[in-house]
Amino acid sequence: MRVIAVMNQKGGVGKTTSSVNLSAGLARQGRKVCLIDLDPQGHGSLHFGLEALGNTPTVYDVFTRRASLADIRRLVAPNVWVVPSNVDLAAAEVELVDSPHRETVLRNAIAALSDQQDFDYIVMDCPPSLGLLTINALTAAREVFIPLQPHFFGLQGLSKLLETTALVARRLNRDLKVSGILLCLYDSGTRLAADVRDDLNEFLAQSDPQAPWANAKIFNSRIRRNIKLAEAPSFGQAIFDYAPKCAGAHDYEAFVAEVIAAEPAAQDVSAKAA
Repeated sequence: MRVIAVMNQKGGVGKTTSSVNLSAGLARQGRKVCLIDLDPQGHGSLHFGLEALGNTPTVYDVFTRRASLADIRRLVAPNVWVVPSNVDLAAAEVELVDSPHRETVLRNAIAALSDQQDFDYIVMDCPPSLGLLTINALTAAREVFIPLQPHFFGLQGLSKLLETTALVARRLNRDLKVSGILLCLYDSGTRLAADVRDDLNEFLAQSDPQAPWANAKIFNSRIRRNIKLAEAPSFGQAIFDYAPKCAGAHDYEAFVAEVIAAEPAAQDVSAKAA
């Protein structure tokens, strides 16, 4: 099972869009996927048409230890389950501040879930911050995907994000690795996008070999600006259902293919063929 945190402390960079369409795309390829919505805005849940209202149990109940992930996951599409979120989750960081082992609540919950059902992927849509919810995701994850808008400010924020992964890897999760950076809202015709990509390549090439991001790559797939990607959430659908022939669907399809190609089984087959 691959446990992936999709994270960036900057909002509006395609994090939730990437989490949702990665999950949906993997499911279309026969993988069983559980998307855990860790953003109090609940946009990942809403993107699949799931709105947690009233007494609906959410991931907040997992953090307060009143429910398990198995209790609250919802099947929203073939092979896709969602653990919903809502604004209640914003209180979790305050309520857990004095709780023992507060950084490992989610890791323990995922371990219990995997004992009950075999998932191929757990995808965590992290909030746009580096607080306790994100620390929980990094403590539980094996991999980190970073959606990044190819702008100057995006590069500035990346250094702080990577520092956080290094801190978590040292203290809480030695298995944590940054697998890749996904360029979103990409304008292929601009010089800026190419310059940012080149700067990223240079930075990764010069990284400390012991850093969690030492073997990270920039995904070959680029998620171009596409209005259909912005429209799909209002219909409660992934892009593959809402507009399967649009550029956004093609871009995420290519991204999903790259993720699947990095599966251990796929790598073993490639090695034997060589």
